[in-house]
Amino acid sequence: MIVWINGAFGAGKTTTARELIELIPNSTLFDPEVIGGALTHLLPPKRLAEVGDFQDLSIWRRLVVDTAAAMLAELGGVLVVPMTLLRQEYRDEIFGGLAARRIPVRHVLLAPAETILRERIAGRAVPPDLPDGDLRVRQWSYDHIEPYRAALASWLTADAHPVDTSALTPYDTALRIADAVRTGDVPVCDIVQTPEPTAETVAAGVLLFDEQDRVLLVDPTYKAGWEFPGGVVEPGEAPARAGMREVIEETGITLDDVPALLVVDWESPAPPGFGGLRLLFDGGRLDTAAAQRLLLPGPELRDWRFVTEREAADLLPPVRYERLCWALRARERGAALYLEAGVPVG
Repeated sequence: MIVWINGAFGAGKTTTARELIELIPNSTLFDPEVIGGALTHLLPPKRLAEVGDFQDLSIWRRLVVDTAAAMLAELGGVLVVPMTLLRQEYRDEIFGGLAARRIPVRHVLLAPAETILRERIAGRAVPPDLPDGDLRVRQWSYDHIEPYRAALASWLTADAHPVDTSALTPYDTALRIADAVRTGDVPVCDIVQTPEPTAETVAAGVLLFDEQDRVLLVDPTYKAGWEFPGGVVEPGEAPARAGMREVIEETGITLDDVPALLVVDWESPAPPGFGGLRLLFDGGRLDTAAAQRLLLPGPELRDWRFVTEREAADLLPPVRYERLCWALRARERGAALYLEAGVPVG
């Protein structure tokens, strides 16, 4: 399993993690900062200059998951990961990727009082070989206090097991975390486990519309980006029935009729993805009462909304948006379309 130690910059995560691996048998420290350092040697300077934080790089989030999984496969036991995560979508993407590999995550939050946090930032040690390190490191930590406050107010406290470290040394903090992990006071994160495909897949999505003819999009917790309700078709399952099942699981809406096919799109393999067939069905229009019965965010969904075609362009990845556009054209014409990599054929 993984014990993920979260908290504001300067909260003492790494120091606590070093103490914790001495208290939890067969545990290893994995600091994702090393992934960020490696990316400075792997990515072109132009790409690095486009982001202010390496966490905004999808490759960093993917490598954190892959590296953690590889370390556990090599070493077994417990991985202790000290890393600040203040954006819920990044937490969901990383923890969802770990859940897909059947790796449970126990999420701990170091939460000293803000006055104590500021004192610790002011006294934080800085590498002597870092140019202007004293100013840069401390200012970075101060600048992230407000995003930390926002995360506390919106999702972080409810998601992680908080430990008030205001009056605790790193060793005392590690003792409390080790005891809470041992007793189960730090539960495994409640996030859906979606196994990663090992071959081409068939996936079925269902378009649902409101009375203004806007289409329903959902924001899954276990992967980045907005989607249509739907998922991978299980062995022996009819694609349309799979779409109906996923609609019930994700939104709580039961479709009375089998939805009509709108689009069959062959998605070409793009490593690390395997591609496969992507089908979109017309689930019909939901009246206001039915729309109000949509389940609000849970283990599978962070959010949902009805959007126009133009609004969908800002939410969906380009491949999914193209698929949506052709599905809407097929719905208008009353005839299904066959696509290859998002382009109509025949």
